[in-house]
Amino acid sequence: MDQATGSSLVQMLPIIAIIAVFFLLMWLPQRKRKKQYKEMMDSLGPGKMIKTIGGLYGKIVAVKEDLVTIETMPDKVRLIFTKGAIASVENSDIEENTLEKK
Repeated sequence: MDQATGSSLVQMLPIIAIIAVFFLLMWLPQRKRKKQYKEMMDSLGPGKMIKTIGGLYGKIVAVKEDLVTIETMPDKVRLIFTKGAIASVENSDIEENTLEKK
């Protein structure tokens, strides 16, 4: 290896290091979020309070493969959603009491 090749490699090293750090900073949090989302989807079952991506709150009545049937609190209306439409699982005691009082 001659002098010019060695010096150009040394100049490229910081850029490669910055790209590697940038990649890790983007990849690791995304991987963590995916894992948490998968755990949430696997934990879905009857009796859990959820919030959909559309902002609807309800209690899960039934789960079939990719479909979830929820029941809204005041009117006991049943709606069917795909699991992908669920934004979060809520604290069931607090949410159910709040929704029934309205």
